[in-house]
Amino acid sequence: MNPPSKLPLTRRDMLKLSAGSATTMAMPAAVAAAAEPDRSAARAPVTSQVTFKVNGANRSLLLDTRVTLLDALREHLQLTGTKKGCDHGQCGACTVLVDGRRINACLTLAVMHEGASITTIEGMGSPGNLSDMQAAFVKHDGFQCGYCTPGQICSAVAVLDEIERGVPSHVTARLDAPAALTPEEIRERMSGNICRCGAYSNIIDAIQDAAGKRS
Repeated sequence: MNPPSKLPLTRRDMLKLSAGSATTMAMPAAVAAAAEPDRSAARAPVTSQVTFKVNGANRSLLLDTRVTLLDALREHLQLTGTKKGCDHGQCGACTVLVDGRRINACLTLAVMHEGASITTIEGMGSPGNLSDMQAAFVKHDGFQCGYCTPGQICSAVAVLDEIERGVPSHVTARLDAPAALTPEEIRERMSGNICRCGAYSNIIDAIQDAAGKRS
């Protein structure tokens, strides 16, 4: 009995068979992928109503829960005196007072401050009625470009309040008495506020002057 004759396969035929096999194997995976929901589709943002007092006025906002306090103030309430500098809590340009304490507004979410009392630079005074600290900064030329100045002033006001309340810093000599308002003490307490123009000595003079008016 003669053996069956071999089927003649050319190189082209082999390539066609290989391509067909690969397509057949890939089809189940493609069908499964098509049946999967599109997880890349954008989800609707989660929003929340937040109400707080800003510069003495009650404000209520419906916000994406990811909105920072800084963006809520600037973009939603148009209080653009508070500046966005580094947006990483390193420069202090966005410093505001929340319930009397200074914080970096770029590092906290607006929805975390429900019911809080917030003071921005706009709440410190007006062009025709400057606060003591604002007037001292003008008198002692405590700024150049002015970009960091709102945060500097808010932080400086908080520094004087901290000293009056007996809150020590790392350079406070005694813990049983209020810290002296020395240049070293001011530098330490204001170290979170960067002035790229280098007006630090004038800022110290302004803070000491404002402190004298408060005593």
